[in-house]
Amino acid sequence: MMRETGGNAADSNKLDTGRRRLLGSSGLATIGLVMGGALPLSRSGAGIPQAHAQAAPAAAPAKGPQYLKYPGKHEGLVVLGEKPLVAETPESLLDDDTTPIEKFYIRNNGQIPEEAKDPDAWKITIDGEINNKIEITLGELKSKYKAVTRRMVLECGGNGRSGFSPPARGNQWTNGGAGCAEWTGVPLADLLKKAGLKPSAKYTAHYSADLHLSGDASKPSISRGVRLEKAMDPYTMIVWAMNGKPLPNIHGGPVRLVVPGWAGSASQKWLTRITIRDREHDGPGMTEFSYRTPIKPMVPGGKADPANFRILESMPVRSIITSPANGAKFAAGTKELKLRGASWAGDLTVKEVDVSLDFGASWQRVTLEKPKNRYDWQRWTGTVKLPTDGYFEIWARATDSKGAMQPHQSGFWNPQGYGGNAMHRIAVLVG
Repeated sequence: MMRETGGNAADSNKLDTGRRRLLGSSGLATIGLVMGGALPLSRSGAGIPQAHAQAAPAAAPAKGPQYLKYPGKHEGLVVLGEKPLVAETPESLLDDDTTPIEKFYIRNNGQIPEEAKDPDAWKITIDGEINNKIEITLGELKSKYKAVTRRMVLECGGNGRSGFSPPARGNQWTNGGAGCAEWTGVPLADLLKKAGLKPSAKYTAHYSADLHLSGDASKPSISRGVRLEKAMDPYTMIVWAMNGKPLPNIHGGPVRLVVPGWAGSASQKWLTRITIRDREHDGPGMTEFSYRTPIKPMVPGGKADPANFRILESMPVRSIITSPANGAKFAAGTKELKLRGASWAGDLTVKEVDVSLDFGASWQRVTLEKPKNRYDWQRWTGTVKLPTDGYFEIWARATDSKGAMQPHQSGFWNPQGYGGNAMHRIAVLVG
């Protein structure tokens, strides 16, 4: 059941150029869903268009999306980059409570290593500001420590980047740089306690087996870390299974970190070593503007000062509509639409989700489910009544447990485009 709440008029924005594949929703077949062509989103809607930074220059014809062709992955994933391989998941493919492996987004920084021939022989080292250096194989990790399984969101730090204007650098994610899988492994804290942290221990540094794009083995492809407090969170895990299956190579198998709620780049794939440091880590992906956001808001497109930036930690609140799909068409006379979606909020939880059918003039509350465990996304459902046949836009916004709400459009511009979490919106046609 929904109730109406107040809302404000939206800021203007540009047309959605239809980068998404417009998939129908089988769950709405009973009310006459049919497939159709792309529907533009109005200029007067909320949020920055999904395809904003994917569009070709005005003088050139618009380029369509490139769909992924990769063993074991869904053909509907959209390729954002090839070197390294990066692919996002359209919102309509995120309609499962637990994201299937084939639908889970892909984000790499270096060359994809060959699959491990003997996964249990894979070695992980923990060193640095500890009393007892640990060298442990994956097989020993499985046998000596108690495994846990938790369903948690993993989200790319640049998710929502395409919403910034002027465009920010990097892969132009819409909302598809996120997924929620069931991860099996052991809390990193269990190993750190065994290692014995020195009083000087403050930060982690993560290292992996993927080769730098240049082919230079002396250069880490990426090496990020987290504050010790986050490393000791019982939900920060070293994992070897995803949705009950051995962790696929493309997702960091045979073993990776999962640091939920924070930028996915901290969840090192193909994990080989964790070094405990006495200061903030300064590896590739930790300095200047990499995974950092402004302390004081800067002029969009202006010159950035590294001294005004801090590390991106907890990800911002976000909600998506997973059914119906953007561009869905319905039979004439359809009087209501059943909606489904997902929402999450980094280290926090989602307090409420609202939807609008009148461009943000009014809002209706939807039914929000409780998470399975901490860092799980929260699914939501609702129904909107349609006054007539015709074109409609559906907007969704979430509010986190501290009261922060998704904005109409991505704000707080930064050169690398982090923190973009504009309201999601879709267009549908009735009759």
